[in-house]
Amino acid sequence: MQKHDPIPEFAQVSPSATIATATHGWRAKCLQRLVRLDLPVPKSVALPATTVRAIAAGHGVDCAGILDHFGDGPLISVRPSPANPDWGGPATILNIGLNAKRHARLAETHGETAADALYLRFIQAYAIHVARLDPDEFDGLKPGPGAVREALHQYEIETDEPFPEDPAVQLSEVLRSMARAWEGTSARLLRQAKGAPDEAALGLVVQEMAQGIGVGISGSGVIQFVDPVTGQRQITGRYLGQSQGRDALRTTEALYLTRDPRGPSLEEVAPDIFATLVDHGTICRARLREEMQIEFTVEDGRLAVLDAVKVQRSARANLRIAVALAEDGVIPREEAVMRVEPRALSELLHHQVDPRGPRDVFARGIAASPGAATGKLVFSSSAAQASASRGEACILVRRETSPEDIRGMHSAAAVLTERGGMTSHAAVIARGLGLPCVVGASELRLDARDKKLTALDGRTFREGDTVTLDGSKGEALAGVAEMLPPALDDSFRRLLSWADELRDIGIRANADTPADAETARKFEAQGIGLCRTEHMFFDEDRLIVMREMIFADTPQDRAAALARLLPMQRDDFVQLFEIMQGLPVCIRLFDPPLHEFLPQSREGLRELAEALDRPLSEVVRRAEALTEVNPMLGMRGVRLGVVLPEIYDMQVQAIFEATLESARRGAPVVPEIMIPLVSARREVELVKTRIDAVAAMVRTKAGATFDFKLGVMVETPRAALRAGEIAQHAAFLSFGTNDLTQMTYGLSRDDAGRFMNTYVRQGVFPEDPFHILDVEGVGELLHIGAERGRRTRPDLTLSICGEHGGNPESIDFCRKAGFDYVSCSPYRVPMARLAAAHLAVEERRRTI
Repeated sequence: MQKHDPIPEFAQVSPSATIATATHGWRAKCLQRLVRLDLPVPKSVALPATTVRAIAAGHGVDCAGILDHFGDGPLISVRPSPANPDWGGPATILNIGLNAKRHARLAETHGETAADALYLRFIQAYAIHVARLDPDEFDGLKPGPGAVREALHQYEIETDEPFPEDPAVQLSEVLRSMARAWEGTSARLLRQAKGAPDEAALGLVVQEMAQGIGVGISGSGVIQFVDPVTGQRQITGRYLGQSQGRDALRTTEALYLTRDPRGPSLEEVAPDIFATLVDHGTICRARLREEMQIEFTVEDGRLAVLDAVKVQRSARANLRIAVALAEDGVIPREEAVMRVEPRALSELLHHQVDPRGPRDVFARGIAASPGAATGKLVFSSSAAQASASRGEACILVRRETSPEDIRGMHSAAAVLTERGGMTSHAAVIARGLGLPCVVGASELRLDARDKKLTALDGRTFREGDTVTLDGSKGEALAGVAEMLPPALDDSFRRLLSWADELRDIGIRANADTPADAETARKFEAQGIGLCRTEHMFFDEDRLIVMREMIFADTPQDRAAALARLLPMQRDDFVQLFEIMQGLPVCIRLFDPPLHEFLPQSREGLRELAEALDRPLSEVVRRAEALTEVNPMLGMRGVRLGVVLPEIYDMQVQAIFEATLESARRGAPVVPEIMIPLVSARREVELVKTRIDAVAAMVRTKAGATFDFKLGVMVETPRAALRAGEIAQHAAFLSFGTNDLTQMTYGLSRDDAGRFMNTYVRQGVFPEDPFHILDVEGVGELLHIGAERGRRTRPDLTLSICGEHGGNPESIDFCRKAGFDYVSCSPYRVPMARLAAAHLAVEERRRTI
């Protein structure tokens, strides 16, 4: 067994020193890189995590030995250096080593005023952060005659001992304080909230002070070379004369860096220093392969680089920076793809609330669908439709949505519900439509009758009031918020084209309408993996015909009503085929129970009776007869196709006639027809027989031929278990993981939100199975179905088309299981394309 040399107690940061992020932290490693680039970095010493832990445990460290690295009478700072800069750390302490003797020397070289200001600052920082004295006793002290004497006196009163004069003692106490602060309970909880592991360790960096206070041009500042929100090339930052650390960012008196009509700039005051900083930024970008923010100090015209950190940035800025670095040859394209987190793309597809603007939050809920929108409050679907007809943006507010609200959601700019979770009706439909949506805003009191909302703080919002909904953060804001537009620019498209070159699984979209299909094409989906035809029937002109069909007394009457829907359906499919331009389109035949197309209120039933010219009692009786105890498990899907076959006859005729029409228009397509909710081979045989008969009829009538594929949507556990015999009649199996999860768990996804948080928190389920695919239970059924189906039919196409389709975890599962493609809502297609590329690259890297 190979023995490793123990890590030294501390090491000077030099080009050849053994310093690593894992042992000494990100700041120490970054400083070493800056030293290797020959940037003017003040002398620095790095303490590894092992030393810091020993200090926290009460062991001493050779402070005199550390100080020896800095020569006679040095002034130094101590900065935190965890492995990840996002984990934070204790406050930096500046000017360690100041005492009466060093103060006198500073007064000679920098003047009495500067020396007093530096000494006072150190005493205050030491008293508050090291001795842990009451900040109120020291923060109020301002530089001026007698301030240092007063601070020293106050320190002695509070501690019963004089302020330490020995630099080694000062340094020892600073190191001990910072080490113990890191190990404290509050600090541990804070960094865990930022994703740090329990064992996260802290390194420390001791650095020679570059004063920023003195004669000539002296000061400090920060500079970066990209806009942190947009990612555009732009020099930003501040510089403040006679200052230290990040003082420039805390005052309005700071100078701008570049020439600015609002005030003086460093570029004008010190053009040579400014030009050198720009050169340093260029070097850092090229050699560190990243956009860096540089912290600098100028002392009497001499520039020092104290630190450089990766620029904090928005998702849109991160994407643009990654693409720009790749295009400039700084990083390879594959690395640019891997630098962008798939889930971050959702922010770029929609308007977002500008993080730089004010936020007046009046309600919080679950961020169910990303993006932001401003509009007037409405409390019903009809009001949303009326608002849209006037050309006014509106925010639809409901206790929870139902299928009846589909048209209102189509008309709204965003949706807010009092109840619900990530997989509730509102959340799923909103994600599919690309609508910002906040659900589960339980702090709100909704009064639908009086059309008003009451917030937790007592504020009341009525219909017509303007609000902004932020679906990315799960917040409702009063009034109009400042917005950022979607970022679907050249950088976005270029990154995804690189991702497409890397991924190895197909990505289709779930698209129910021509508008959905247009969105799917815009996001470069490879076809439609699920077209839910029932959504086409909720339009006003079709709904009445659907209701006539539901109330028909004979198959002939049903067929007559459906004949009126035939041309409408045909036109729908012609549009879809034309938009998709020969890409595959998988159409699911009618699925929901018929009662969803009937009014739920007494008033609605009365209006329906008038429209159908039937007695109200008959309409109520028929509506009650259609009501089911558990409609999800009732008369829906293939069961309708078997019992009321006229519906499927009409739909497949419309598909075949649209197929012929598309061929005539020069856009040939091979439609994929999918039978929903199958649980037995015989169901497929019965439906297939009728579909083949309709196909023969359409071919004969048109005197033309066409091809189509017939497949099954696997949504029941039995269909997965009997996939081998079902595959005898199916060219493809598409797993509908929404219903399959419901049936496997015996859970309703619309109701599970009431207890799901408790279940996840107590470890019953590792994740919400409606949000993250359950690879153990539901996943085993997918494995069984895939294996048995392909054993019968080796060329069987496999996919998933449920809400899980866009999740990276689900895509990973499907890749490993040998699926051909996943299908997800149009607005999740970019994320799925990028996630698939990430997974392919990670797998390849593991095998190298």
